[in-house]
Amino acid sequence: QVQLVESGGGLVQAGGSLRLACAASGRIFNIDKMGWYRQAPGKQREWVATITNGGSTNYADSVKGRFTISRDNAKNTVYLRMNSLKLEDTAVYYCYATVGVLSAYWGQGTQVTVSS
Repeated sequence: QVQLVESGGGLVQAGGSLRLACAASGRIFNIDKMGWYRQAPGKQREWVATITNGGSTNYADSVKGRFTISRDNAKNTVYLRMNSLKLEDTAVYYCYATVGVLSAYWGQGTQVTVSS
């Protein structure tokens, strides 16, 4: 089992920045990838970014150039730095981790609200 705990959400004005963190614990040596999804009110959950064990990153087009995903292996933590935030970035952000092709773990989510 893998446990994920997010932190760092909050209220920010449009154009501002936030950094989310996701701390992993448990059987972390089995984790292949970690990343973030988000879900806005009334919308489906959408993928935001992924980072692999090797450090390769991928981003959704909607956040490319504004968000940066990184990891601190010593702290078993993945970060999502969000710059130039827009109103449409408002959502609950969920951290996830995958183990092989069959197992995925999720955090409880952290709210990000961007105001005008």
